[in-house]
Amino acid sequence: MPLHLPTDLGRPIPDSPHAVSACLPTWADNIGYEEGEPRVKDKLTTGYPRFVYNRFCRDLFDTVAQAIAEPGQDCLVFPTRAAADRTATFINANQDALAAQVVPIPGALADIGHDNVHAVIFPSALARVGQDAWQHMGEGISSRQAEDLLAGRIAEPPEEINQVVTQRVASLAGVPVQRTWLASCGMSGFAAVHRAVDSLTPGLDSVQFGFPYVDSLKVQQLCGSAGCWFLPRGDRAELDQLREALEGGRRFSGVYTEFPSNPLLAVPDLGELSELCRAHDVPLVVDETIAGFGNVDVLPVADVVCSSLTKSFSGVGDVTGGSIVVNPQSRFAEPLSSALDASPPASLYTADLIVLERNSRDYSLRLPVTCENASRLVDFLRTQPGVATVYFPDDKNPAGDCNHAARFDAFARPGGHRGPLFSILLENPEATTPTFYNALAIDKGPNLGTNYTLACPFTILAHYHELEWAESCGVSRHLIRVSAGLEPYDQLQAVFANALDAVSAIP
Repeated sequence: MPLHLPTDLGRPIPDSPHAVSACLPTWADNIGYEEGEPRVKDKLTTGYPRFVYNRFCRDLFDTVAQAIAEPGQDCLVFPTRAAADRTATFINANQDALAAQVVPIPGALADIGHDNVHAVIFPSALARVGQDAWQHMGEGISSRQAEDLLAGRIAEPPEEINQVVTQRVASLAGVPVQRTWLASCGMSGFAAVHRAVDSLTPGLDSVQFGFPYVDSLKVQQLCGSAGCWFLPRGDRAELDQLREALEGGRRFSGVYTEFPSNPLLAVPDLGELSELCRAHDVPLVVDETIAGFGNVDVLPVADVVCSSLTKSFSGVGDVTGGSIVVNPQSRFAEPLSSALDASPPASLYTADLIVLERNSRDYSLRLPVTCENASRLVDFLRTQPGVATVYFPDDKNPAGDCNHAARFDAFARPGGHRGPLFSILLENPEATTPTFYNALAIDKGPNLGTNYTLACPFTILAHYHELEWAESCGVSRHLIRVSAGLEPYDQLQAVFANALDAVSAIP
């Protein structure tokens, strides 16, 4: 039974203490979450791990803080000293003094095989800054490792299972395992790539081409040696702007783009963007999480490909993970690989690797089903009165300068699909969207690529405190993002039809 009723507020999706989503069943619940309303916050025992501290993580923070923190200090825990150091640097960046300190966890915990785990302590007044670091870089300790630490369980070595998952990713991407890295989540992988790219030419701005997932932009703006030139439309006009800047002598550390973008599902002209980057010796980083490496092969034109394994690769929604693949043919292959080895992403904990390996065994069988359901739902919704726009990587998508289908198909694998994700904008959205969302009888919470259909008011959750800015980039605050699952298609169509019927019944 999907979690979509008001009484389901706060329940984990799926039913696991390690779930990476939680039910926010009404439009008001999503706003209440962003506003910090106790009636919503107090119901959450889990949530997307970079945004909501899992219960096991919170308990571990309290346990460690009792041993090492002073009154008025907060504590966060990280799987490695390097991850803790980066968080302390982030917190201290805009402070007059070194407010955050890195300390080993108490010996009783370290002595059971978790000796690389470190804590960051800092004034409680900087709790929001600490949470920003946890969210943007994604390097916090996982809920399963926190659970094991609290239970006194010895950490098992990850080598064998790590090799299995790494080989699976490498095989899907078509590269040697030596050019493949696993990360604790998609953002910790992205942040590691950003560090590596930034280290090659420190002091140069990066370029974000197209409107990306929120933290991909934040990492570039806040976590490097320079800033980021943001080109939100990712269209031909902005490609010409980038060309003009490069031909005029401006240099950049790297260019980042998504294929397709999240949440507008716009497809950049990856071929032309790649040619431009190569002509000016600029690394091109592509995040293909939304399409998935089961559907597309963008590596021939990219220097690095990032992906969140939390999404379609896992499908279940009870573990996070990320991957990095360096193009062996790239002129940057050696320096980027060396930089990633020198400053790798936070790695996956053994217990998480075991779950991810199990979940991903049938990835290639699940992906076509979810993608086909998405495609059919898009076709259905576009015929319905009351639906203004459906964003999907095809030529009916109004984002950017269109031509999305040809750009996507240029990198599609044989038999590949256009991904399981789409976004909906209704007519008269301010009046109709809450009713539609409230009536939608599917699981409702953040995440995507799940085996079950999942919806969320994306802009509200990702950009609540910058809604006007998001809308200036073409992303409506009333957007509903949907990730199609494995349910029978007829069942899904009926659910969306019923929600539209609720809208049509508005007086």
